[in-house]
Amino acid sequence: MSALSTSHRQNAAFGAGAILASQASQNAGAAFGKHLFPMVGAEGMATLRIGLAAVMLLAILRPWRFPVDRAHAVSLVLYGATMGLMSLLIYLAIARIPIGIAVAIEVTGPLSIVLLGARRPLDFLWLAAAVGGLLLLLPLHATITLDALGVLYAAGAAVCWALYVVFGRRVSGPVGPRAVAWGMLVAALIVAPIGFGHAGTALLAPGILLAGGAVAALSSAVPYSLEMSAMGRLPASVVGILLSTAPAVAALMGFLILGERLAMVQWLAIGCIVAASAGSALTIKPPARTPSEDAAR
Repeated sequence: MSALSTSHRQNAAFGAGAILASQASQNAGAAFGKHLFPMVGAEGMATLRIGLAAVMLLAILRPWRFPVDRAHAVSLVLYGATMGLMSLLIYLAIARIPIGIAVAIEVTGPLSIVLLGARRPLDFLWLAAAVGGLLLLLPLHATITLDALGVLYAAGAAVCWALYVVFGRRVSGPVGPRAVAWGMLVAALIVAPIGFGHAGTALLAPGILLAGGAVAALSSAVPYSLEMSAMGRLPASVVGILLSTAPAVAALMGFLILGERLAMVQWLAIGCIVAASAGSALTIKPPARTPSEDAAR
């Protein structure tokens, strides 16, 4: 085995481990954050999470020491915007529906990056599993009721997550870990006016700030940093697949931290989406590497 091949395998292993660790941290933080909804609302919690994470990352990474060139500035702003809107929409969703279901709908965004390129018969099997799982989650069953607006918010978060993967991939190589600090700052500038408009000065209470700081570290600072490191080592399609493991993690955290129990049909739906992700991961053909991707490594 060549040294180059060994290096690529090590990069892939690190990237996969980083994304899985990010999912555990992010979903635990989201579950804890839901406890603050009665005090500051989903909008206020999203502002605390993003704003405090931005402060942490700016202090640690000090990205201004290495200015971003104009060629990548637009992608960086779009990366931050999708990050902020994704966080706001998923918090609005989990305020209305169980976190496991919200995340299961949300991950159809990154999963679509893989499935939109489906060409082989086996690819359409995973596509059918994903669509079937999504249909089982939608509030179409007489015995299973979900808040329709919560489902809509989760679907919006799915779109943002897909775009987050695309724009994150564009900036991870040239900007590196500093991209997550700049992106979080952009996200905070977008979400903060909404959060303060809803919760006002309650966001500045010492107890709320302390709890918000813990949630920010778990939900944003740690996982986004891990994901940014992974994006520089893995193709966007593989990142999308690994991120799609989130529904099972989210449902587990919702049960352990929030006591949220799901019906069997909802667990079946989550299983279908996870199966689609796992099947895609096992059978996908890796895309041809480009010179720019090799240079990014």
